[in-house]
Amino acid sequence: MNTTPLTRQPAWQKLADHHREIKGRHLRDLFAEDPERGERFAVEAAGLYLDYSKNRVTDETLKLLFQLASDCDLSGHIKAMFGGEKINITENRAVLHVALRANRDDTILVDGKNVVPGVHAVLDKMGAFCDRVRSGDWKGFTGKRIRNVVNVGIGGSDLGPVMAYEALRHYTQRDLTFRFVSNVDGIDFVEATLDLDPAETLFIISSKTFTTLETMTNAQSARAWLLKGLSGDQAAIAKHFVAVSTNAEKVKAFGIDADNMFEFSDWVGGRYSMDSAIGLSTMLAVGPDGFREMLAGFHEMDEHFRTAPPDRNLPVIMGLLSIWYNDFFGAQTVAVLPYEQYLKRFPAYLQQLTMESNGKHVTLDGKHVDYQTGPIYWGEPGTNGQHSFYQLIHQGTRLIPCDFIAFAHALTPLGRHHDILIANVLAQSEALAFGKTAEEVKAEGTKDDLVPHRVFEGNRPSNVLFADRLTPGTLGKLVALYEHSVFTQGVIWNIDSFDQWGVELGKVLAQRIIPELEDKAEPELKHDSSTDALIRRYRKNR
Repeated sequence: MNTTPLTRQPAWQKLADHHREIKGRHLRDLFAEDPERGERFAVEAAGLYLDYSKNRVTDETLKLLFQLASDCDLSGHIKAMFGGEKINITENRAVLHVALRANRDDTILVDGKNVVPGVHAVLDKMGAFCDRVRSGDWKGFTGKRIRNVVNVGIGGSDLGPVMAYEALRHYTQRDLTFRFVSNVDGIDFVEATLDLDPAETLFIISSKTFTTLETMTNAQSARAWLLKGLSGDQAAIAKHFVAVSTNAEKVKAFGIDADNMFEFSDWVGGRYSMDSAIGLSTMLAVGPDGFREMLAGFHEMDEHFRTAPPDRNLPVIMGLLSIWYNDFFGAQTVAVLPYEQYLKRFPAYLQQLTMESNGKHVTLDGKHVDYQTGPIYWGEPGTNGQHSFYQLIHQGTRLIPCDFIAFAHALTPLGRHHDILIANVLAQSEALAFGKTAEEVKAEGTKDDLVPHRVFEGNRPSNVLFADRLTPGTLGKLVALYEHSVFTQGVIWNIDSFDQWGVELGKVLAQRIIPELEDKAEPELKHDSSTDALIRRYRKNR
């Protein structure tokens, strides 16, 4: 194991020297010097084509980045994850989202036990349940067919299912309505259920412990809403609620039949759980076959990541490029720009995946890092973003690497729309890379005083990810691609990408403040002066 601090490792120091040498080089020059660059700096695997030629890198850059990955033993860390070792060291847990999409006859051991049969037992149980609901065989308490599904969760129990539903809406069963409730703000629940018939509504309560404050607050409101609409008969709960959880005792206490509880293991992190039982709403929407197609896409990318050499490995390349910009160019953000309306929630999903994973300030051995980790991920679908924030990307003072995602075929062909959409993807990537010089602007007849305003510096890096079309399998590949890119970055930074202690402190303090807001008697406040004053103001005005 390499114990040398990251910034003192030879490859890192060589990258720092190399950066000083090439940071001023323009992509216009790099392309001019290498007419084959667009073909050489591209790789295709698992049905995804990655063009990374418009990045500010040379062959030497890539050589040094791959050397850094080798020095940090990326291959050993990949083997440890796939082997079920407890690489989440602060919680002493294995990290095995890859087991969720393993083939039925695969073997993945945790503490000497093959976990794959258990994964497929849950999938089979989910499939049988979904077939009953989708076919109308599962009836509500009054005998009516279920026509509405409301997923209640938060974080990974919401962002993944919401994103997957929107991404795969083309493949969903359209006589079922899907809603998602996550925010403890009561507006979220009220608006989600406003036009629904309780007799036709099924709630999925997704909480591993069945104690998550926001989820259980919404679950109790859902329970009250249902009972109010069904004459208060407690027996109705079992026909209109199912649970995704591991806490059978609390699930039964809520009134849910234990047979309708779908489990997942502690080696599944919330933000890595959309392909576990947390994806029950996704399976209801696209059917068991569609869900298994998505899992097959995940698995194909998993195998690519596990076996492909670094210079042909999509997640490794993308992860190392993120390191290059984050730590050497000082880029603070990454824009993810899907040119596919169905992927409108994909950037929001990636925000949790990337920033909850790598938003860490200490190394695995508890030492404070002396380098940047965890860039901010953000984005919106194209072409909407072009008329919003692209101005900053093109002509602002910040370097913002971009990931463009596009598909050769539209799922809903309409006239010239798709050709125009793809033309915009290619144009934006080209414009960011090459820009427009003052000479080019002047040649267009622009007045001298306007020339500086119309110059595009270019040299703004981007990746272009192309696939044939958005299918359940493609979605699985895309998510796994970013999962493993995040893992690659975490290995280089020597941080634990699989815990999330940063979300705990605010939750603990909220539990203390809730009774201070609700007590009829004036509470004795012992916060800071700002928090105390805000509590008093809220109590006075509520």
